[in-house]
Amino acid sequence: MDQFLFFLVAFLAVSSAVYFVFAKNPLYAILSLIVTMFSIAGMYILLNAQFLAIIQIIVYAGAIMVLFLYILMMLNLNKEDESKKGNTLKFVGVFTAGLLLIGVLGVFRGVQQNHIVVENVDRGVGLTKNLGRLLFNEYVLPFELASILILAGIVGAVLIGKKDL
Repeated sequence: MDQFLFFLVAFLAVSSAVYFVFAKNPLYAILSLIVTMFSIAGMYILLNAQFLAIIQIIVYAGAIMVLFLYILMMLNLNKEDESKKGNTLKFVGVFTAGLLLIGVLGVFRGVQQNHIVVENVDRGVGLTKNLGRLLFNEYVLPFELASILILAGIVGAVLIGKKDL
């Protein structure tokens, strides 16, 4: 059952990513990228990493995709702008895809078909409870220092962005 769910979610991720690349309408491309992000979160859930799945949904599918949609609506792209693009971008895209294909073929060439049977799998590895226990027991000082650094960055960005103080 897990393998069927994995292949279903993987097919959804790959098909929506391919649609993102070949979509003519930028709005549909961004929406297909959101579907890709949700399907990657589904893969994280299948790997028993619920925290990463929630972060994937909140950060990528939520915040960054909303930012992309906002920028897309602010740019107001027209079909007349597409004809101004030269063939050099298409050539660079095909060249990069060829390099990626060569890399993937090199990886598949090096992979051996050895199947490893895992008997004692710890199912509590990706749980949020264990992550919280580590963050607030062993790594509490670096965690708090990182939060102070992020707070200082936010205050600095507000002060720089504000004209009248």
